[in-house]
Amino acid sequence: MDWSMLGNPVLLSVVMLLALSALRLNVVFSLILASVFGGVIAGLGTGGAVKAFYGGLGGGAGIAMNYAMLGAFSIAISRSGVTELIAQKLFACIGRQVTQKQIFCFKYSLIAILTLIAISSQNLIPVHIAFIPVLIPPLLPVFERIRLDRRMVACILTFGLITPYMVLPVGFGKIYINEVVLGSIRKSGMDVLNSQAPGAMLIPAAGMLTGLLIAIFFSYRKPRDYSKSATDRELREVEPKKISLFNVGVGVVAIAVALAGQFLMDSLIVASVLAVLVFVCAGVIRIRDTQDVFTQGVYLMGGIGLVMIAASGFAEVMRATGGVDEMVKVVGGFAGDYKGVAVFLMLFIGLVITMGIGSSFSTVPLIAAIYVPLCMSMGLSAAATIAIVGSAGALGDAGSPVSESVLGPTAGLNADGQHDHIYDSVIPTFLHYNLPLLAAGWVAGMVL
Repeated sequence: MDWSMLGNPVLLSVVMLLALSALRLNVVFSLILASVFGGVIAGLGTGGAVKAFYGGLGGGAGIAMNYAMLGAFSIAISRSGVTELIAQKLFACIGRQVTQKQIFCFKYSLIAILTLIAISSQNLIPVHIAFIPVLIPPLLPVFERIRLDRRMVACILTFGLITPYMVLPVGFGKIYINEVVLGSIRKSGMDVLNSQAPGAMLIPAAGMLTGLLIAIFFSYRKPRDYSKSATDRELREVEPKKISLFNVGVGVVAIAVALAGQFLMDSLIVASVLAVLVFVCAGVIRIRDTQDVFTQGVYLMGGIGLVMIAASGFAEVMRATGGVDEMVKVVGGFAGDYKGVAVFLMLFIGLVITMGIGSSFSTVPLIAAIYVPLCMSMGLSAAATIAIVGSAGALGDAGSPVSESVLGPTAGLNADGQHDHIYDSVIPTFLHYNLPLLAAGWVAGMVL
């Protein structure tokens, strides 16, 4: 084995990022320090690393603006009473559950609904994480009432945000499978058919499903209590609040406008502004209160935007080091005699890269140019190549401290300050999804 990979600047930078995050240092601070560290190791020097970091910041600006506007839209929705109405109805349902069996059925019915909503956010109604800050915070008192472990909810949401785009060629999956994965494979010299992708990704998707079932029925099935004072405060705010059916109707119309705006204009920013204007025109929100709505929205979701901006800078530094190419080329030494090792290393390198930059969509183009020729030289089929490249890209999307698929659930579940990003979202999703997906991706690469 080529042990020089252990000194690779990308690998060391990602390890440093994860270590600093695990020590509870702010993720943005961790990204900056890890970027400079990787740049210095690669010989760029402090100045070169900082320059590359600044050069990459612009790539995350659009995402940050999307999240700020999404936060404002979420605040506007919450003022309409739509989500409070849902919470009240659920409380009423809980009140009718008098036996342990009924409470058990209610709990797992709610889990099933959350799973379906998360899955639908990638294809049926492709809003990605937009539903989380709208739906989850009002449900936190409901989760507390049934003593639901929020780590389980984080795993459910992350599963729904990742698995559908891996295997279903609709919505975000159409972009990931048809354009990113298959497009990159074709550019690298292998002829593949769109119809081959869903079947090839079934085994990796089964790995994700295995992780979800373990999280629900084993790891986090036991009741978990949170701060009673915070919960009681939430209950007092939710239960007696009078809800205007007119405001709720306006909220439903605003949601429809937001969805239509995303479909017709392909812009979350414009769609969010139009939705907020619906509230203003209907008199639910006064025009002078839009400043407060935006400020609260930035407070709610702006942190994710700043993380994504910093992650773009980190990714640019990693590209500048040349460490990605060095890591991928290491696999070539095993391509001839150690097929199993080569497949594992391809998946592992994908995990490392995605853990650092937080985007499976960005990882695939970086690795496919070398992975595809390697797969061809090892005699792997088109289906196996699709499974390896697709899984290598998806690995790390769960469990990365800078991934939208993990940041989004944290933003919703930590609305009352009782859900830690690293220990309640990052580590649980990493363990339950990356390990099964690594194993399932390897099996797919070997048997397809």
